[in-house]
Order: sequence, then C-alpha cells, then structure tokens
Amino acid sequence: MSVDDVEEYEAEMELQLYREYRDVVGLFRYVVETERRFYLANRVNVKQESRHGEVYFDVTLEDAWVWDVYRPKRFAAKVRIMTFRDVNVEQLAQSDFDVPS
Repeated sequence: MSVDDVEEYEAEMELQLYREYRDVVGLFRYVVETERRFYLANRVNVKQESRHGEVYFDVTLEDAWVWDVYRPKRFAAKVRIMTFRDVNVEQLAQSDFDVPS
C-alpha cells in the first residue's frame, strides 16, 4: 500500500463517519466533547471529582454514539469517561438537526 492509498482510505472513512453522523444526529439530545472524543447522547451526567489534590471529571453517557473512525460499533448503551480536562456539553436544539448534505 502506498501513502496515497492510506490517505485515500482514511479520507473515505472520515466521509463515511460524517454521513453516519448526519443520519443519526436527530436521535440524540446532547453533544459531548472531550479532549479525545466527540459523542452524541440522550443522557449525560458530569461530576467534578477531586482526589489527592487533582481535579478530574467523571462523565457518564447513556444511549450514546461515539465519533471514532476506527471504532467498528459506534453505538453504546453506556459510556464512562474520566478526564482531567474540561468537558463541553451542549443540548441540541431542534434546528441543530438540520445538517447540510
């Protein structure tokens, strides 16, 4: 495989992922963004925790979809995320469901 083949494959995978996102975004109420991943979910619980002077976030998502091109199954009943960075949670408005083609 050449470098061009790999790049073409990765571009096609990203396009497929975007198309899947476009198809499923209307099924979810929240967008959750961490430093490593992007999620869609219908239930979100964020707890700020502190242990040994370190602050972290314990995030639980239910009925979730994970934006990850290398993940074979992106739907998950429950996801738990622990991160030392901020977590951005936004509630989707109905108009947010109109994703351009």
